[in-house]
Amino acid sequence: MQKKWSFSVSKVKRLLDSYGSFIDVPWRDDVAPAQRVIFCVYPEYDELRLRACLDEFEIATRRSGHDWAKFDLTDSFAAWMASQKYAKSYFRDPATLATLLGKYEDDIASRFESFCTDKGVGEGDVVAVSGVGSLFGFLRVKGVVDRLAPMVPGRLVVFFPGSYEDNNYRLLDAYDGWGYLAIPITADQ
Repeated sequence: MQKKWSFSVSKVKRLLDSYGSFIDVPWRDDVAPAQRVIFCVYPEYDELRLRACLDEFEIATRRSGHDWAKFDLTDSFAAWMASQKYAKSYFRDPATLATLLGKYEDDIASRFESFCTDKGVGEGDVVAVSGVGSLFGFLRVKGVVDRLAPMVPGRLVVFFPGSYEDNNYRLLDAYDGWGYLAIPITADQ
């Protein structure tokens, strides 16, 4: 007897298909920065699968006639912390770090602005932000996205490991989320 193998299409592949369909639709020019944000929402356990497929999201974007630039937040905290004069003292007493996290957000915004300038990001471009799970415990994704969105004249795509339900986003499904004007794209759309 021969075994039948059935392979289901992964959630990441379905997310890619949903994204490709959405990004292919002509863009309106008269929307506010917060409305130009797209959250690609996927289960946190699919993070590695998603990262392995980021090139496919780029291909889908370019196929739709838009340029692509990827900004990765994964190592941003480590890089910022390494630049701090008193980093060792913060490790000895982590509670003191809480007073400086605003400077970490400022650093992200500054690096992002330089990145967009260096890449020459324009109105027809997509800037993809990956690694937002690394913000967990330090910064709120909403606050960071609110800072970054006005710097992107095209579309800001945030790869979001968590969930979206009833206009509520939850990072890593770990705590209460927030409502946001961004356009959610999920594997189940």
